[in-house]
Amino acid sequence: MPRLTHDRTTWLTYAQLGLWGFFLYGFGPVVPLLRDEQGTTAAVAGLHSTGIAVGALLGGALFAPVARRLGRGPATWLGLAGVAVGVAALGLLRPLPATIVAVAVVAAFGMMVVSGVNVVLVAHHGPAAPAALAEANAACAGMGILAPLVIGATVDAGLGWRPVMAVEVGLIALVALAARAFRVRLPKTAPCGNSSSARLTPRSDLEPSAAADPAASAPARLPRAYWIAWALMSVTGSIEVCLSLWTADVLRTHAGLSAGGASAAVAAIVCGMFAGRVAGGRFALRWPPVPLLLGALAVSLVGFALFWSAPVGWLAITGLVVLGLGNALHYPLAISIALAVAGPAADKAAGWSSYSMGVGFGIAPVALGWVADGVGPHLAFLLLPGFIAAALLLTGRLARALRTPHPAQEPTPLPA
Repeated sequence: MPRLTHDRTTWLTYAQLGLWGFFLYGFGPVVPLLRDEQGTTAAVAGLHSTGIAVGALLGGALFAPVARRLGRGPATWLGLAGVAVGVAALGLLRPLPATIVAVAVVAAFGMMVVSGVNVVLVAHHGPAAPAALAEANAACAGMGILAPLVIGATVDAGLGWRPVMAVEVGLIALVALAARAFRVRLPKTAPCGNSSSARLTPRSDLEPSAAADPAASAPARLPRAYWIAWALMSVTGSIEVCLSLWTADVLRTHAGLSAGGASAAVAAIVCGMFAGRVAGGRFALRWPPVPLLLGALAVSLVGFALFWSAPVGWLAITGLVVLGLGNALHYPLAISIALAVAGPAADKAAGWSSYSMGVGFGIAPVALGWVADGVGPHLAFLLLPGFIAAALLLTGRLARALRTPHPAQEPTPLPA
């Protein structure tokens, strides 16, 4: 069984991803408040998600060349600096076009942070990378719990949502100062020999590969299993972003919560994700990723059914916690598979993975907002079971692809 070691590099990457989570999970409850402030429809307010998608595409295109030029560690810090600038602009600007541009800037640099953390952890931890990624995303969710609670408190206090943007900038500065004070430096490149140890062949269903020849382990193109995982990240990203952006509306219109209460209650999803990722890190050391993904998607479906059918707030919030438990492992397991099968092309694969998130963020919330304008947010949320069903089908295809050797790779015998 792989062993996960928590050193200073690991803790720093967890903190960096947590800073992104503070914005990501905090922005969802802000969207209905922005809609009320700017006097727009749900579909128009959903254009903020399109801004995130455009930014994610840009960040995905930038990461690989920036990492080659500056190194993975500096590229990640550059991403956090850009997030701070974009968040400050979002807190200061009010017109719709300006707020859309601001979230696009945040997303572009945020995707550089996500990509940097992912490739550093995969290179640093090798076979234990799925567990490390689950824990990193637990830190992301843990920080994300705070943001909706702060927003709910400031809204109920009459201060609006904008003070939380200043908190984000302050946290980024604090982590940077701590890293400097404790002299923690992220690696610029993958450690010698670790990229091959981190690589997991498609046939072995994510068990360590025995191949060591760099020429043999450098495929001319990303394998089929990577692209199935890419599509899976797009679909599961659609689930997560729709929940993040529109759950507060459903809680207001169907479960009878106040605006501040609904914004704070979105933290229930993130609480479930935090718990699921903490436990999932242990499970990922013992079980293959594909069965864990199937189980997580089943839990998500149960949680959605409870949330959607609940007529009262406390029951809907319970459903959100269960939904978060299921959603917890969607992204960490999918990205660990994607980067593992990419082998030496991990930087390229990490950049392309941002495009999958961009597709999910750009299309699904706008479609849901458009449907919600016609039938209301509660009925519109029935799109989500469709996404979960699509994710189940893709996971089944991924399982088959992982058992099929890639043409550019020699089949590797399974360990006894």
